[in-house]
Amino acid sequence: MSDAFLERRRLLLWLGATAAMPVLAACGGGAAEAKSFPVSYSDAEWRKRLTPAQYHILREQGTERPGSSPLLKEHRKGTFVCAADGNPLFSSATKFESGTGWPSFYRPLRGGVGTSTDYKLGYARTEVHCAKCGGHLGHVFDDGPLPTGLRYCMNGDAMLFRAA
Repeated sequence: MSDAFLERRRLLLWLGATAAMPVLAACGGGAAEAKSFPVSYSDAEWRKRLTPAQYHILREQGTERPGSSPLLKEHRKGTFVCAADGNPLFSSATKFESGTGWPSFYRPLRGGVGTSTDYKLGYARTEVHCAKCGGHLGHVFDDGPLPTGLRYCMNGDAMLFRAA
């Protein structure tokens, strides 16, 4: 192999590694993990307080199977709250059928959620977390209905429903 070929190869490897660094650095978790929240417990205490499915989603940024949440069929008036701390997240008035298999909303309640950037799939997505405990709820996308155009695609196991 020629020296020019090896130099070009070395340059391409360096460029690729440099481009991948921000993604690899973010793969460990989003801003929600690094920030402190008003509701905070040790990992052992979270495990005691939550079901295994809730723990997996809220504390390990997991996802439930599409179509598996009983909250998909919840159409009464009320409020969807965080399963970890009871923080009000979404009004039933903003719930809509997205056809994705997860409960979807077009607007959260004021102060209910926060967002951070998630690179776990190798590209940027906007993660949604509880503003009080930092628990992972799902993601928000820009393909929702009016008036916001947003689709808050939430894991049902991360929430509870309180009827009005």
